[in-house]
Amino acid sequence: MEATIKVNQLNKSYATVKAVDNVDICVCRGEVFGLLGANGAGKSTVIECILGTKKYDSGTVSILGMNPLTDRKKLFERVGVQFQEASYQERITVAELCEVTQCLYSDSLDYTDLLKQFGLSDKLKSQVSELSGGQKQRLFIVLALIPNPEVVFLDELTTGLDSRARRDVWKCLADLKAKGLTIFLTSHFMDEVEALCDSIMIMKKGKSIFCGTVQEAIALSPYEKLEDAYLWYTDEEGNDYENI
Repeated sequence: MEATIKVNQLNKSYATVKAVDNVDICVCRGEVFGLLGANGAGKSTVIECILGTKKYDSGTVSILGMNPLTDRKKLFERVGVQFQEASYQERITVAELCEVTQCLYSDSLDYTDLLKQFGLSDKLKSQVSELSGGQKQRLFIVLALIPNPEVVFLDELTTGLDSRARRDVWKCLADLKAKGLTIFLTSHFMDEVEALCDSIMIMKKGKSIFCGTVQEAIALSPYEKLEDAYLWYTDEEGNDYENI
């Protein structure tokens, strides 16, 4: 299968801290890939290096066959990004923000259709600042999909959503995957990972400690549930990490 995202021997350090240590990733077109790990494991740094917003020390990265450091303008049209935290003008409305985003791209999707899919069609005239946390989260996913991307990066995509809303988002993403969209996500919800991900990587202290399918992750652990297996891999309980 064609590799949409390819990372080889990626390394990034901050002073004496090795944030990313020889990480390899390969995500094929139409796959959903989950990058997992405790806060401070190196997930954010990996994503920033893949997107070209942070320069890595060594290794190679390609998205859709392009170098994110030298081909950022071309990739801008083909990659969507949703971050957990985002800031916008205080009084901008949902419709205005979607229109501004849509104007940036030559082959954008109809944002009204996307808002309907994600249950926000009645919020067109609402100010973004007035939305609930869950509504903002769904809006940020819509903004990432407006460019009609071939690849989308989703950071903790259903944080703040109730169970029904989370499952509605999962269905929308499954439909988009079926149409060929490649999805790279981070999540702390193991039921979400099981429902969406074709393959996962678990990171700990900058290193990849597992890469494969959810079923393989469970099989190689002493446990029968992904959540228990994940805690076993990361030894997350009782640890406190800083954000990296």
